[in-house]
Amino acid sequence: MPAGKRVVQSLKPLLICWLAAASAAFSNYCIAEDENAGLPTKAMVERAALAEGNQERLQKVFKKAESGERIVLGVIGGSITEGAACSKPDKRYHGVMLSWWRKSFPKSECVLVNAGIGATASNYGAMRLERDLLSKKPDLVVLEYAVNDRSAKEFAESYEGMVRQILNSPSKPALVLLFMARRKASDSAQEWQAKIGSHYNLPMVSYRDALLPEIDAQKLKWEQFSADSVHPNERGHTLAGQLLCAFLQKALSAYASGKTVAQKEPALPAPLISSRFESCRLLDGEDMKLAANQGWAYDGSSKRSAGWKSCAPGSTMEMETEGECIFISYWRIKGPMGMVSVSVDGGNPVKFDSFFEETWGGYRHMEQVAAGLAPGKHKVKIELLQERNPKSSGNEFRVLCIGSAGAKGT
Repeated sequence: MPAGKRVVQSLKPLLICWLAAASAAFSNYCIAEDENAGLPTKAMVERAALAEGNQERLQKVFKKAESGERIVLGVIGGSITEGAACSKPDKRYHGVMLSWWRKSFPKSECVLVNAGIGATASNYGAMRLERDLLSKKPDLVVLEYAVNDRSAKEFAESYEGMVRQILNSPSKPALVLLFMARRKASDSAQEWQAKIGSHYNLPMVSYRDALLPEIDAQKLKWEQFSADSVHPNERGHTLAGQLLCAFLQKALSAYASGKTVAQKEPALPAPLISSRFESCRLLDGEDMKLAANQGWAYDGSSKRSAGWKSCAPGSTMEMETEGECIFISYWRIKGPMGMVSVSVDGGNPVKFDSFFEETWGGYRHMEQVAAGLAPGKHKVKIELLQERNPKSSGNEFRVLCIGSAGAKGT
């Protein structure tokens, strides 16, 4: 055998070993065509587990499922939870979680209630939480608003309201806070929301903290996991679901071993920021009983944009609601859209523009009209203006709902 061949043959076992080791290391960070190969890594799982929190409620759900009872899993948030950029429900983070529950508790019927609505924040979430989710008596709720809420106190206030509503719900569901990610870590409400989670000693899982360090270290690329700067693709959703399931599996293992006993749940503490959004009211679509109407008509032809519509400047409508602060939700889209002025109790009107510059609309937009109001009922007046965005070619406006927070007795 020639000398060169002998050298190659002698090195062959070493080359095979080296390639195997390199392949194993590489698989920790690379994505196969059809799955997340080698992910999540142990380090990612550890970073994702932001807080174990008090797991008494979670252990009660495990016990219920173990006995074969029906389990209702609820998720609520924005477009990520709704399923944008991931067309296969079983690949979405909550689809992966549902599969884990069914495999872990084969005797139990596990069902999912998806209350995600795209392009909405926790202010609207707080107002529809009872109707869209808590009324279904969930055993577990995953709350996801870190990329839809702005990093500001006003959104932390409505987020805390959601937390308090869930913890006070008659079904006493377990609550897990899930923090998804934008490409820039700073473009997230996680810091505010994590403070609230710590205040209530809640379990918290962070997709952001698991993924972004790997991207910053150039071990992974954002584009592998996301269709844009916000929405995870199928791989990103699957990874988020795996991180959530790893957290649940650790909690289940502790429960099964009997070594870890959850702390007894204390009474609900005083609010960290405010309890205003613990009591909300929502007048949505046909629920609006107008006290006066000139030129507006209800249009329910589209579920997403169902509401009161007018195209004639000067059209007015009035209604009553109650609460310490009042919000309007309206349809925003790049089209022939107009502007309205909204006043409360005859005060200074506030203008709202439903023309949207970006092409990804339309969506339900919610903004505050008034705050610091006295207890009791308030009159809301809406008028369609002749004025419109210079880029708009029309005056159409769709009022989707009127919401309020701090609505006592509702």
